[in-house]
Amino acid sequence: MPEIKKGPPKREEKVGGPVGRPGRGPGPVMTVEKPKNTKGTLKKLLSYIGKSKYLFISLTFVMLVITVLNLVAPALQQKAIDLITLTDNRLTVDRKAFISTLIVLIVIYIITSLFTYFQGLFSAKLSTATVRKLRFDLFHRLVRLPIKYTDTHNHGDIMSRMTNDVENISNTVSSSVAALISAVLSVLGSIVIMILYSPLMTLISVLTVVLTIIVSTNMSKYMRRFYKEQQAVLGEMNGHVEEMVTGYKTVVAFSKEQKSKDEFNSISSRFRKVAIKAQVLSGSMGPLMNIISNLSFILVALSGAYFAFNSSHIGGVLAPDGIISVGVIQAFLLYSKQLSRPINEIANQYALIQNSIAGAERIFEVMDSEPEKDDGKEEFKAENVRGDISFKNVCFGYNDEKQVLKNFTLDVKQGQKIAIVGATGSGKTTIVNLLTRFYDIDSGEITIDGKSIFDIPKDELRKTIAIVLQDTVLFSESIKENILYGNLDATDEDISAAAKTANAERFITRLKSSYDTQLSEGGSNLSQGQRQLLSIARAVLADPKILILDEATSSVDTRTEMRIQSAMVKLMQNRTSLIIAHRLSTIRDADKIIVIDNGTIAESGNHEELLEKKGCYYNLYNNQFAGIET
Repeated sequence: MPEIKKGPPKREEKVGGPVGRPGRGPGPVMTVEKPKNTKGTLKKLLSYIGKSKYLFISLTFVMLVITVLNLVAPALQQKAIDLITLTDNRLTVDRKAFISTLIVLIVIYIITSLFTYFQGLFSAKLSTATVRKLRFDLFHRLVRLPIKYTDTHNHGDIMSRMTNDVENISNTVSSSVAALISAVLSVLGSIVIMILYSPLMTLISVLTVVLTIIVSTNMSKYMRRFYKEQQAVLGEMNGHVEEMVTGYKTVVAFSKEQKSKDEFNSISSRFRKVAIKAQVLSGSMGPLMNIISNLSFILVALSGAYFAFNSSHIGGVLAPDGIISVGVIQAFLLYSKQLSRPINEIANQYALIQNSIAGAERIFEVMDSEPEKDDGKEEFKAENVRGDISFKNVCFGYNDEKQVLKNFTLDVKQGQKIAIVGATGSGKTTIVNLLTRFYDIDSGEITIDGKSIFDIPKDELRKTIAIVLQDTVLFSESIKENILYGNLDATDEDISAAAKTANAERFITRLKSSYDTQLSEGGSNLSQGQRQLLSIARAVLADPKILILDEATSSVDTRTEMRIQSAMVKLMQNRTSLIIAHRLSTIRDADKIIVIDNGTIAESGNHEELLEKKGCYYNLYNNQFAGIET
């Protein structure tokens, strides 16, 4: 097997330091910038809307009908008004034609109201269908991202993208898509009909539309930046809140409530400042558009009155004898409103649209991130694994500044129990991260049964290994379902046997609902020791060929620790076991003890051999039992 020279490329991103355990890494330094590719983001977003093509076609058809009816209505009003004439100072009305026109208008308004209902219905369905697919793809990518991604990104910010940003897109799709379709159809239809009434007056009306486009384009440049910044600070705020909630006991224990409040207030103040800027800009967009719209209304009314008073022959094919009548002015004013109204609506919604584009870009940043690579193609079945492990000249660092492991070499034979000890930060947990391919080595080689872990499919690799971490992870489900997580095909008898092996059944059966007891978030309704016992039971049920215990008994009392140790002796039989421990008393019967110092193996041997050497292990052992801080 050729030597693997380099793992995946490093992220060009400033982080707080090396990561100790999966899921516990610090987040990156957050920077704020303008959208990098607005057109590309819109294209991707439109592709999601297009996946519900039948809903989109239905919505477009409904909007087409509504637009056509709205375009016909002013023409009928013009006809009705012109049926009222003044001859020889006497008002005359063609009553039959006038009543028929009014009846048609009423029918049009009823049909418009009905189709407006369907517009709302189809808009809501299109919105929910779009964000459902978007959320599904986002979550699908999240669960396929490498551990390094979640270690180096703020967890609250990731959650904000899944919730706040997606919700902003949902609001935009439900309210803006129909408005955009209506705007295109209304503008095109209004311009065509206005030209047929009077090309000259159409030109006067369109001048204000050009002014609208100039104003909205210039304002949008600033709005994009502020909305991008607003979403980023919101993600930072969510991350801070999540940290405070999950670590609330620590905050209280150290009396840091005021510090926590001050930090939150600082982030909240930044959010307030940028939100005010964004809202002021977005709030001013609507009034500006209304001013321009009213200016258009005044210009059309004044010019129309002038042409009508002078009986100017500037009318088009729809104007009787080419003369601008009162009815034509009325129709033209309505069409002028229909020309400016959709543009104003889009301008008024521009803040929401910009907010959604900023959120969509943040979502697609996650979705465009490289998923965890699985280049293993070799035939490999977890149930056939013997358990021989080999590390050969492994080098690795979480960043380019510092190497955690340096030419690390270790051979573990089938069924051996290997203990790994060393000072904090020496690289003990890193060995586990590399063996399970949570991270990939920079150089060297790791094999299981002689096969490189890069050639083994990751699913099979991780089925081979069961891990019990110091930080227990339990889900908001029943105790039974949490244990079952180790093997979904296990029977109730298997679950009970696993709990007995882990010495967990005693406390489980004392609970009111026994195995059906529902756990709160993180299992907070159990003690730390009880949570650890459940995680051990889950590992027992997985029946692994390779067992990794990362300080698995660090959170239990001495008596419980002794019970677990006796159970683990049986569990470790015929299994390769790697034990990472600070309590040296728990590893005295290990086949071999490895002392890690500064990323290399400083010493190896069994308990008695290492004590006789009076080296690193001897010092660690004596200092620990003498109560001296190392």
